[in-house]
Amino acid sequence: MSQIDARGLLCPLPVLKLRKALIPLAPGAQVQMIATDRAARIDVPHFCAESGHHLLATRDLGPGETEYTVIRGPDA
Repeated sequence: MSQIDARGLLCPLPVLKLRKALIPLAPGAQVQMIATDRAARIDVPHFCAESGHHLLATRDLGPGETEYTVIRGPDA
């Protein structure tokens, strides 16, 4: 599973890093991203819905840190 550290990055950079990490992966591969940007709570689910990926889980890690687990979609 790939991991992305997007802490300290502001919109749209966390989603752009997520997109870049998903491109070379096979469908069904998982990526975990940790982000501190509050907008990522809206941006990541929207990106997944628009791009054909699946947001498997969102988990609060601590003050201001959220972990997103995304599965690469088959047609993305």
